[in-house]
Amino acid sequence: MIYLLAVIGALTIAVLLWRAFGAERVGVPTRQAPTAPDDDPDFLRKLAEEQRKRRREDEK
Repeated sequence: MIYLLAVIGALTIAVLLWRAFGAERVGVPTRQAPTAPDDDPDFLRKLAEEQRKRRREDEK
């Protein structure tokens, strides 16, 4: 009887670990790590546009 409970417990732990760290789940989008501002191309493009705009204003 104790062996049966041990097998059931081991299987339960194995299934929980597989679901937590194993194969990716179907239909669940993966999380993207947030990008730092200096790695974000949209942020850098906007920053460059603002700098160009300021330079044009300073030249006038």
